[in-house]
Amino acid sequence: MKLYLVPTPIGNLADITLRALDTLKQADAILCEDTRTSGVLLKHYQIQKPLYAYHQHNEHRVLEQMVDHLRGGKTLALLTDAGTPGISDPGFLLLRECIRQGIAVECLPGATAFVPALVQSGLPSNSFVFEGFLPLKKGRKTKLEELSTEERTLILYESPHRLAKSLAEMVTYFGSERQASVSRELTKMFEETRRDTLQALALHYEQHPPKGEIVIVIEGKAPEKKKKYKDGEEE
Repeated sequence: MKLYLVPTPIGNLADITLRALDTLKQADAILCEDTRTSGVLLKHYQIQKPLYAYHQHNEHRVLEQMVDHLRGGKTLALLTDAGTPGISDPGFLLLRECIRQGIAVECLPGATAFVPALVQSGLPSNSFVFEGFLPLKKGRKTKLEELSTEERTLILYESPHRLAKSLAEMVTYFGSERQASVSRELTKMFEETRRDTLQALALHYEQHPPKGEIVIVIEGKAPEKKKKYKDGEEE
């Protein structure tokens, strides 16, 4: 019995690994965030397995059933629509329960959208903070205030219809001149990364509503200069 978390391409179907394909072929069944979306990938690679729906709206309800399959000796592979399960996608609850019950779990390396967005942003990538999606309502202001003082590079996910509004909010909390990048449709035909100040990006996307999945990368706050002291006196 074993649960495999299998990353899938974030756009280009050729980005799946050979190991991921072998794992999917050997699994007894595959858990899918959306069986239709995963079905396209599986059909492309001629993989036919029993499919179970496993997504944020049913994961609490079917969790026990999936664990029972695993405890019965089954090998299951978990897929999300794109990227690595558990990264702003379903998977954490099942992973945690498997660990709690001593069921073997293995996460394969593979695609996740924020890594290429970070690297090609041109902002420091040696130390960064991934926050996923901001809270929609409750706690949003508090989170933005908290992140405004973060000195490491920030990475956020956002939906296209909220992008312009979110960038405008970031101008308010982070400052208009803070450098940032917006990447969309990564690995797809119309992939684009735009780099500019938060103010300029907010204006651009207000005038040009985007399509596709969005990753925002934001420059961290410049560290405050420390005052020098000599013999107990401030210089």
